[in-house]
Amino acid sequence: WSLPSAEVRKKPEGSPMSQKQTVDIAIVGAGTAGLSAYREARKYTERIVLIEGGEGGTTCAQEGCMPSKLLIAAAEAARQVKRAPAFGLKIDKAEISGAAVLSRVRRERDRFVRLVKEGSAHISNERQRKGYARFIAPQCLQVGETQIEAKAIVLATGSSPFIPDMFNTLSKRLVTSADVFEWQDLPDSVAVFGAGIVGLELGVALHYLGVRVAIFGKNNNLAGLSDPEVKKVAQEILSQELPIDLNADVQSLTETDQGVEICWQKAGQQYRKTFAYVLVSAGRKPNLAALNLEQLNIERDQHGLPDWDPETLKLKGHPIFLAGDNNNMRPLLHEAGDEGRLAGYNAAHYPEMKTIQRRSSLAIVFSHPQIMQVGTPYQELALDCTAIGEADFSDQGRSRVILENQGLLRIYAAHENQAFLGAEMVGPAAEHLAHLLAWAHQQKMSIPAMLKLPFYHPTLEEGLKTALKATQRTLKDGPPMGSPCSGEYVIEEPGDFTA
Repeated sequence: WSLPSAEVRKKPEGSPMSQKQTVDIAIVGAGTAGLSAYREARKYTERIVLIEGGEGGTTCAQEGCMPSKLLIAAAEAARQVKRAPAFGLKIDKAEISGAAVLSRVRRERDRFVRLVKEGSAHISNERQRKGYARFIAPQCLQVGETQIEAKAIVLATGSSPFIPDMFNTLSKRLVTSADVFEWQDLPDSVAVFGAGIVGLELGVALHYLGVRVAIFGKNNNLAGLSDPEVKKVAQEILSQELPIDLNADVQSLTETDQGVEICWQKAGQQYRKTFAYVLVSAGRKPNLAALNLEQLNIERDQHGLPDWDPETLKLKGHPIFLAGDNNNMRPLLHEAGDEGRLAGYNAAHYPEMKTIQRRSSLAIVFSHPQIMQVGTPYQELALDCTAIGEADFSDQGRSRVILENQGLLRIYAAHENQAFLGAEMVGPAAEHLAHLLAWAHQQKMSIPAMLKLPFYHPTLEEGLKTALKATQRTLKDGPPMGSPCSGEYVIEEPGDFTA
């Protein structure tokens, strides 16, 4: 599913009645990155303006992290009731009220949005401008009837769901992740297109809330996993609950009064089913189309992204900085905050600039079971120089106690210096193990050093210890003969009294 070229809205170049405002820094977008840029830049100048054309409140609070986790929490409660008999508990079948579930999702979501807006309520009116911005010159923006000239500009306009051309024939039955939370009740069925993080989270949550779900993927992608062993286990576990095809060969989509009829092929067989809705989760595209970037005379790639420096966030040839989801680098809240602060600093100090100090890579999928990635992904490893250890959670002690005994954790380490490189996992408590591993990765710890840390019994963290010990044994065996990193290495032991 390739991203089509963006259409740029053409507007007249400022009217004779336009007001003018001159500032040191203009920030376009009041989401996580924009607000972070504003707070940082305000340390150095009073001549600043924050421009917002939408409702504000951040993508995370409005339609991303928070409402999706609220839906997932309801799904997890329903799942726990369903599995109670396995513990010897007799509980009547859970009656799921879709209307009540979605009402709570919206109520709590609106609270999060309100708190975000209250956090920026202190910004004075002269430093805010309501309206959509577009360039009329490289350092001049038109916002409504006002022209804003700025020494430096931060673009933090976020991103929006991307809808591939194949869905153009659909209208009322087509929804995105943002639309789901506006449903007044749960539908009886949903076809999810996209097995990435968002598609998987929403698809699995809807399944546990009683919705008939099928997931159609593309290019064998499953939540971004690149380790073939972890991906295989993840697909096997997920397929026990709902149909999931990572290379869907869809022949047609036909909207009817009953829903959307989908025709597809798999293993030579033809299938045809109708779903009430099609939920498209094919990624997101930067919100740059309406900014009139042609005025900058700068090259853009196939996704409409201008030529920029990922280290300083600066656009080539201009004191303009790209921060947050709209640069498509790491579309995560904590990364957007980091980029916003750097963009605000560099805009205030230009031409002197700092470079970003990235945190260790961390990705978590709140599906069931959970999925995580930390540090260097499998696909980027020099495998001949990498030791790999794993832990199978099917027989892990605490996992069996709580009946969550499925999953696989794989740990990667460098033969040369025993450094922990990264990990991929599907299984219980992945969100928590991911944090422990990300902290170890950012501290540049070695496998022996990690094994010297305490592991309480009986916990799921003991599964991590098992994987680390397996990695340590692989390190002792050394790299394959003839590999570019073969040779003699000093293996540090974890300690005389460690189990």
